[in-house]
Amino acid sequence: MNVRDAVEDDAAAMSAIADAPRDVMRNLVHDRSVRVAEPETVDTDPNEDADDPDRQLLGFVSFDARQDAVHVTQLDGTDDACEVLLGEPVRFAQREAMAVELLVPDAEGDVEAAARELGFTEAGPGPRFEGSPTTRYRLEP
Repeated sequence: MNVRDAVEDDAAAMSAIADAPRDVMRNLVHDRSVRVAEPETVDTDPNEDADDPDRQLLGFVSFDARQDAVHVTQLDGTDDACEVLLGEPVRFAQREAMAVELLVPDAEGDVEAAARELGFTEAGPGPRFEGSPTTRYRLEP
């Protein structure tokens, strides 16, 4: 799997992964640090459906650095991609000697598993999003 900086052209695929509007994903690419994961080998079959927006991306992560910590604002994709992508803000935070914070919706066990695998610990309940509870995870420097 290859990880790279997201570009505006990734917004359609990110939209399909996150089930979010394309313009929201386009704004995310402009407003945050965003990395995307794609397969090692990109299938260039000319018969592949060119309208399939998520055919090349496995997932994405967005994050921003604030005074106290690096905050992961969104993480979505395959289980493997989530774990690899979560490593991106962790490496950034390590270079800057900062903590990393992540809110995980209670229904997203794959993101929780990726966080625990990278050493995050539960730091208490987070805010509710669209009525769903979240758990706050934190990784200290």
